[in-house]
Amino acid sequence: MNDLQIASTANAPNNAPGELRPARGIDAPEWLRDLWYLALPSRQLKPGKMLAKSILGEPVLLARGDDGQAFALRDICPHRGIPLSCGRFDGRQVECCYHGWRFDGTGTCTAIPSLVADQAIKVDRIKVRRYPIAEQHGLVWIFIGEAAQAATTPVPSVPGFAADSRPSHIERMHFPCPLDDAVVGLMDPAHGPFVHRSWWWRTKASMHEKAKRFAPSDLGFTMVRHAPSKNSFAYKLLGGAPATEIAFRLPAVRTEEITAGRHRFAGLTAITPLGKDKGCEVTQVMYWTMPWITLLRPVLRHFARTFLAQDKAIVEMQQAGLAHGPSLMLLDDGDTQAKWYYLLKKEFARARAEGRAFQNPVKEKTLRWKS
Repeated sequence: MNDLQIASTANAPNNAPGELRPARGIDAPEWLRDLWYLALPSRQLKPGKMLAKSILGEPVLLARGDDGQAFALRDICPHRGIPLSCGRFDGRQVECCYHGWRFDGTGTCTAIPSLVADQAIKVDRIKVRRYPIAEQHGLVWIFIGEAAQAATTPVPSVPGFAADSRPSHIERMHFPCPLDDAVVGLMDPAHGPFVHRSWWWRTKASMHEKAKRFAPSDLGFTMVRHAPSKNSFAYKLLGGAPATEIAFRLPAVRTEEITAGRHRFAGLTAITPLGKDKGCEVTQVMYWTMPWITLLRPVLRHFARTFLAQDKAIVEMQQAGLAHGPSLMLLDDGDTQAKWYYLLKKEFARARAEGRAFQNPVKEKTLRWKS
């Protein structure tokens, strides 16, 4: 997918009032760097094991040492270019399968077996790129970009739950589409009664006008705390008088926190672009304090997978139309979150290019739509 730039209505005289059309440009690349991306759930990376993954088109080797510490290296041996993941990992060092070169968790070369005693090569000067990673809430995050930026960029967190909390449930699904299509599709507030039409979520007949207040937040925006929609059967299962707050932050992380009396439910959805023409990985992670929900986990899994599969199916169908490069319309107010997403990307890219601080372009506003 080419880079995108949002054109203002002032520069698009053929647009209807309140419309915004994406245009090709160089200000907002599809993939932003210098940000944290979800790599995988912690439980997928066992001690003494390694696995390979493409993230933003970069070959990444993820491993967890026998000491329990996870690390990530560029999955290419600097000697002959073979993937390091083709080799062996003894819980401390990765050994290349081609010539036995070994690298520790910092990416430093520790041994070259073919060297003889009088060959004075400083092995420890040979490095494989190491990616900063962070592990919290049972998730492994990887920083794609300049390592120096990682320390000053907060890792996405789960509201209302401690950093050592473990997920109650995880769903993952591959979406065969570019990152922007997945993000805009999942944040769209008006598609529910059509894409997710069902007795347990919403029906077309249940559509009614909604008004939600939004405010800027860290690298994104927040739908401030409010009572959830009355036409969502799933919320009724929580009992009491639930209140929810939903936030989005770059690059592609959505969190939702629901409180119902003394209980709490939180969800985190992260979209990880895999590579050019490789699509995205959508991960939904849930946390809750209600013991009775755990008993219903098989039912919840069915609903969650059905919900994700419906979103996947709609973006798959969308790709057939987008392949022809049509002009697209974003309307006020139902598509305002999508507009904000593109503006946030544009500002982040410009701020990095100009070496200045990010200035959130989102302004506090109440949005209205029917769903």
